Amino acid sequence: MFLEDTALKSNISLLFLFFVFLACSTKHKEYGGNVFFYSEFPQEKELKGEVIELDTALFRYPFRIRIEGDKVIVMDLHGTDHYGHLFQYPSFQYLSSFGRRGDSPVEMLSMENFRFYNHAVWTLDANKSELTRLDYSSSGDSLLREETVTLDEDILRPLDFVVYDDTTFVIPDYSGESRFLKVNCQGKLIEKIGAISTANEKALHEARPALAQAWRSFLDYNPHNGVLAAVTQLGEVVEVYNLKDSTHVVRIGEHNEPEFKVSDGYGIPTGIMGFSDVQVTDSAIYAVFHGTSFKEIARQSGRLPDGGKYIYVFSLKGEPLCKYVLDHYIYGIWVDEATKTIMATDVNSDQPILKFSFG
Repeated sequence: MFLEDTALKSNISLLFLFFVFLACSTKHKEYGGNVFFYSEFPQEKELKGEVIELDTALFRYPFRIRIEGDKVIVMDLHGTDHYGHLFQYPSFQYLSSFGRRGDSPVEMLSMENFRFYNHAVWTLDANKSELTRLDYSSSGDSLLREETVTLDEDILRPLDFVVYDDTTFVIPDYSGESRFLKVNCQGKLIEKIGAISTANEKALHEARPALAQAWRSFLDYNPHNGVLAAVTQLGEVVEVYNLKDSTHVVRIGEHNEPEFKVSDGYGIPTGIMGFSDVQVTDSAIYAVFHGTSFKEIARQSGRLPDGGKYIYVFSLKGEPLCKYVLDHYIYGIWVDEATKTIMATDVNSDQPILKFSFG
């Protein structure tokens, strides 16, 4: 009897393992051949941040930081009077502010992101569906509006952008019909790129706009290597498009793709807060990762610090290289590989600029 029980238990265990294997295999087969899964990084290191003391308190929600030459710009997502602030670098001496908040033709209703390009600055106002170019004044200590591109009405409100070249931008496609859109300097659609790499066939067929919302991603593009990277705000998905050779790789971490439920046509997040910023350097992809569940955020009811304590580093093909564990919660980053420095923003602090060294 004992032998029979043992054999029965063994058979049940084997059957269970078979179904687990089948389920896992089926899950992975639902994705295309360019989708790969990761759970660990070959290296993990701790980084300690140095607070950069600013002599002025300008920020409500310092969302992005970018550096070019001897200038640094910090973007305030919820700026009271202005969205952008220009500083000298590396002293962080305050120079001026730009992107005045308001509804006049020369003011901004929002600023979702900004980019340096050809010694000028481009900004995105999603509420006006406008991309604006600002040039430096002759003294170099302020930015002046020079050109505005209004996006076509049939392009849904974009929440990020990159400058592809002198005449072209890339923005996310929130219709769900493709992954990204190339638009020209007249705001006209010229090309659709990719598709949402989801295994959720039902949402793909029945709720594409909600799916596209759930797959909201932060972008960066490096014209030197042609790599466009996108990281999802929900879940744990890194997409790498090489726009020079038209290859496309998707990497999905242990928190999987964005999870959501549909309510009145909108996608309501149910999984985790994923990534909040990404930068493509000449040799790697750096991304800020949160990993906090919405259940935990709701349970803590505002007591959790906002941001992520991890910077994930991937190769230009999306392979996991290194995981940095930080001593501060951060939101936006700027990586300088030459000096092995990461500048970051901390939305929880009155002194929100941090410097990490990773050499």
